[in-house]
Amino acid sequence: MVKAEDKQQKSIVLLVEDDPAVRRSLQLVLQGSGFLVRSHATGAALLADPNVGTAQAMVADYRLPDSDGVRLLQDMQKAGFRGQAILVTGFGSPELEMSARAAGYARVLEKPLADRVLRETMAGLFS
Repeated sequence: MVKAEDKQQKSIVLLVEDDPAVRRSLQLVLQGSGFLVRSHATGAALLADPNVGTAQAMVADYRLPDSDGVRLLQDMQKAGFRGQAILVTGFGSPELEMSARAAGYARVLEKPLADRVLRETMAGLFS
């Protein structure tokens, strides 16, 4: 039987966050949980990543300089992304939650985001 930790060890996670400090923090949490992380500052850079079609998960900020997280997931799906997705936002609302879920996000997490919450959410996606 394959354990959730074993799946995480082999999983590529695409990360997009425009704030460099937040991006680095999220990247360290994900790497510490055993994920291979490809991090980007913009939606365009993420869409250009050659791992779009093979990544198992994506963690995306809602407000990006060139897109928003909901539109970005739709663009990712058109580019071949079939993984799990988590939206991170400092601007949560019931409307955003509904549109994010309709687009295919498994979870919407609000900033400030505790490391434990991200770790537990990711583990839940791979259990």
